[in-house]
Amino acid sequence: MLSLPVHAAVTFILVHPHYPENVGAAARAIKTMGFTRLRLVKPGRLAVPEHEMARKMAVKSLDVLDFAERHLTLDSALSDIDLAFATTSRRGASGVELPRDAAADIVMLTRKGLRMAIVLGNEKTGLDATHAASCERSLRIPMASDQPSINLAQAVQVLAYELFVAGLAERNAERTLAGLSPEPEPGTDDGPIEPAFDSSSS
Repeated sequence: MLSLPVHAAVTFILVHPHYPENVGAAARAIKTMGFTRLRLVKPGRLAVPEHEMARKMAVKSLDVLDFAERHLTLDSALSDIDLAFATTSRRGASGVELPRDAAADIVMLTRKGLRMAIVLGNEKTGLDATHAASCERSLRIPMASDQPSINLAQAVQVLAYELFVAGLAERNAERTLAGLSPEPEPGTDDGPIEPAFDSSSS
């Protein structure tokens, strides 16, 4: 798996997740982008890594799921984090960043050794004001329609993708300055190519 500095610097935190399917799908989402650090804050009774549906959705990502940390409070989950980004679906809130802009900044801050977290609320209510206040910055995934939000695991996928792309761009810029070719993307050699999407649960 391609390893970038941002992979070791960023943790994804799900606060009070409700559905086990989203916990498993979130584990899969971050692993496809090279991330492995997942924390759950007081998950619902069913939204635990050992639940059958969580494991079914975590295709080839059981390692991320099994090592997901569980915390009783968000403050505990953030105890070793230097900078946290709260996610919101609210439009018009001041100071809210776009994921792409935040990702570029996170990659830059990785050079300084900062440990950062992306914090997402549960499927029904998102982050409450208290949890959002525990984070230093906030971001929102823009929407083209009046649909107020996207699925929790989809949001995790979008954010992980933006971070991966920003990290890869920095790596390739450094390689270009050093006279090297861009970093090859995993799976682009002559070996077997797996489909980007699948309908299996194994």
